[in-house]
Order: sequence, then C-alpha cells, then structure tokens
Amino acid sequence: MIRNKQKPAPETEADSRIFELQADICQTLANPKRLQIISLLKKGELSVGDMVKAMGIAKANLSQHLSSMRQKGILIARRQGTSIYYRLASPKITEACAAMREVLMNLLEGQETLSKSIRGAGKRR
Repeated sequence: MIRNKQKPAPETEADSRIFELQADICQTLANPKRLQIISLLKKGELSVGDMVKAMGIAKANLSQHLSSMRQKGILIARRQGTSIYYRLASPKITEACAAMREVLMNLLEGQETLSKSIRGAGKRR
C-alpha cells in the first residue's frame, strides 16, 4: 500500500518571525536565576524585597533579571508605595517550564539507565 506523503508546507515569513521571538524568550529564560524567579512567582505576586530574601542575591542583580524578563513580556510589575511587585504575565509560563523540567528528568533517567548498563557490562568481563 502506497501512503500519500505530504510535503511540509513552506515556512512563511510570519512563521520565521515567530521562531525568532520564541528563541528570544527561550534565551531570556536560559538562566538559573530567572527560572528560580519563575518558580517563586508561580504561587503569586511577590515584592522585590521578598524575592531578594528568598533567593539570597543582591537587589541590583535581581533587578537586572526582573527588568530583562519584564521587557520580554514574561513579567508584569506594579508599584505600591515604595515597593515594586512582580507577577507572571501568564500561567502558561510555568506550564512551559514544568514541561521542560519533565523532559530534563526523562533525559537524566535515560542517561542513568545507560550508565548503569555500561557499568554492568564492564563488570561482566
């Protein structure tokens, strides 16, 4: 039986731009401190001061991360008096991070299985 193999549709200019934007967001999130910020904010809004205490980093360093994430639309900020509070722009951000963490855990499990298999084969010689 011959299957009808369809060629993939050519990439449009809009597709290319979306891929660029997606890569830009992924690059912004490719930092352990920024992933930690997302983890802190998944339960709700926090002040900069609360995040400094929770993360144990300098306020200036945290502010740089928060500013970059806000510019990319990952975070939303609001001022209340002298405090600034941040929250995630979308709950989908935590879902995406959770999915990537699950992929990582699966990869690590596969590597561990392979490592055990290799070690076991070496002992049998």
